[in-house]
Amino acid sequence: MAEGNENANAAVAEEAPDPNLVAVLSDGTKVKRRIPRQRACNEKNAKGKYCTGHLKRWYFFGDEVKQKFGEDAEIYRCVKCKTLYLPNPDEEPRSGTLAW
Repeated sequence: MAEGNENANAAVAEEAPDPNLVAVLSDGTKVKRRIPRQRACNEKNAKGKYCTGHLKRWYFFGDEVKQKFGEDAEIYRCVKCKTLYLPNPDEEPRSGTLAW
C-alpha cells in the first residue's frame, strides 16, 4: 500500500512546474534563477535524479541570450546539462572586482 502512495507522490512532483524557471530558449535550453548560495545544477533528468553539474560563469553566450538578458548579463551554465542560470536577486553580484 505504501508503494502506491510513493508513486502518486512522484507523479505529483513531476507535474509541478519549477518555480525558478525563467525562460526556455528556442533551442530548448532552460534558463533558471539560482537559489541563494547555489553552486550545483538542480535540473532533474528523465529518471528524476539531479544533474549536480558545477555552475560556471559563462561569457560567450549567443545573440538570443544577449537580447533577452543584456550584453553584460551575469550568466552561469551547468557543465553537464548546459542549463543556464541567472544570479539570485537577493545575493550581491559577483561581477565586480575583488577587494581586500
